[in-house]
Amino acid sequence: MSTLQRPENAEAIRKSVREGYTKVVESISEKDSARVREASSKIGYSDEQLNAVPEGANLGVGCGNPTAIDALQPGDTVVDLGSGAGMDAFLAARQVGPEGHVIGVDMTDAMLEKARANASATGVENVEFRKGRIEELPIEDASVDVIISNCVINLSPQKDRVYAEAYRVLRPGGRAMISDIVLERELPRAVIESIDAYIGCVGGASVREKYLETIAKAGFREVHIEREASFASSLSLDDPQVREAIEKMGISDEEAQSYANAVTSLHILATK
Repeated sequence: MSTLQRPENAEAIRKSVREGYTKVVESISEKDSARVREASSKIGYSDEQLNAVPEGANLGVGCGNPTAIDALQPGDTVVDLGSGAGMDAFLAARQVGPEGHVIGVDMTDAMLEKARANASATGVENVEFRKGRIEELPIEDASVDVIISNCVINLSPQKDRVYAEAYRVLRPGGRAMISDIVLERELPRAVIESIDAYIGCVGGASVREKYLETIAKAGFREVHIEREASFASSLSLDDPQVREAIEKMGISDEEAQSYANAVTSLHILATK
């Protein structure tokens, strides 16, 4: 177990992740829009979806499109774990309709502020954003139809608690629709212990077998991998965030590509 992965360092990890994602939301600008749109297209968002979300809701930091894993139904209550600036929450809100309800949960104030501003500016009334940790959801027991999440659970140093909480708040028969990343092999200590790798959704990732075992241990049944893709296929070495992480870790582009080949993006569907 690496230094950053030890339970006693969980709060230190959360603090660094909050600071990192605050930087992401504060540094994004109009000039990044083309890059962000291209990145989102690569991981499964359609042009229609990208055109439908409020300006600034898409930060280009996901690893898939959880709203496309299975169909959301009108009237569903949906919780988005680590909702960020609100992209997936807004897409879910369109699918569940005015009779449905979407709750985004995030621990980063800057993300919540951005998401709430987006909701206010667009007049979306069936979505709300709550501050909280995904390991301790501010949600009542058995009150939710669907859990969605996009490249966030891997950031948690307590993934078992995340899935236990997801199971707790879901109604019987409820579904978890998760886009996340796993490792096909262990990565070097320099990568695992880099907080830049955490923020880039790599350092916090578990080996595939352990990750899927965590979901099953929480009580979920019918855990299916709906589709998967190599993380390397969506990695751009020209991305400023990628370049910054490579430089801070002191690795070469070739090493970065090799590590990316060991990372897989999974689209997971699990049922309570």
